[in-house]
Amino acid sequence: MTMGEEGPIIEIRGVYTAYEGADRPTLQDVSLTIRRGEYVVIGGPNGAGKTTLLETINGMLPITHGDAVVCGHHVRGDGIQVRCRVGYLLQNFSFDPLTPFTVGEVVMMGRFGKIGLFRKPGQEDHEAVARALSLLGIGDLADRPIGQLSGGQQQKVLLAQNLARDPDILLLDEPFSNLDMFARESINALLTRLVAQGVTVVIVSHAFDDLPDRTVRVVVMQEGRIVLDRECAPGLVEQVIRGCGGSTANA
Repeated sequence: MTMGEEGPIIEIRGVYTAYEGADRPTLQDVSLTIRRGEYVVIGGPNGAGKTTLLETINGMLPITHGDAVVCGHHVRGDGIQVRCRVGYLLQNFSFDPLTPFTVGEVVMMGRFGKIGLFRKPGQEDHEAVARALSLLGIGDLADRPIGQLSGGQQQKVLLAQNLARDPDILLLDEPFSNLDMFARESINALLTRLVAQGVTVVIVSHAFDDLPDRTVRVVVMQEGRIVLDRECAPGLVEQVIRGCGGSTANA
């Protein structure tokens, strides 16, 4: 059992991170501990550092001060190992219509961290892809070119890609933005099941009607700092964020 499985699955201590060329750190002295199987909503106004926090957890930004341990690995130095165990759904990502990959191939890319770039996928990998496609209800799209799908369908494909890697953590940046009400309800139910199975979900969203029917953790950010961290019922999330002075506008 790794250190991440014995203790917190995410532990951030006094972290500062900055984008290249920035005048000041985007995250400033951020500390946060998240347990396995928690559902965490990150709120706050535009520019508060919500997406930066997700990128820091996933080892995509350099930590200038402090330390972050994710799934038992130090983000500084072990970023590749971290990303093998973390799924990250980017905000507003879309494919060019001429992108030469099928849906099945895009979802299989989620397995590369496990199989390596130069090995052929095995039966376990194909089964993981088929399972992820089925969970998102897009198995019939497997042979379609990804660039020819709608924004909502592409969003589902990218979520399937992340599920195919069997992640311990899902980082989701506005995952409902291109989805209709039915799809949002379906994915909300899926995330609820994953949390019940022990997957940790950390989500940046302004769609607070799409939360699980269980206690969630709310973390509110302002100007690169965490200003509130508490648990509450899903129906109170928007009220808690607004009460802290955090906007519920899109990040």
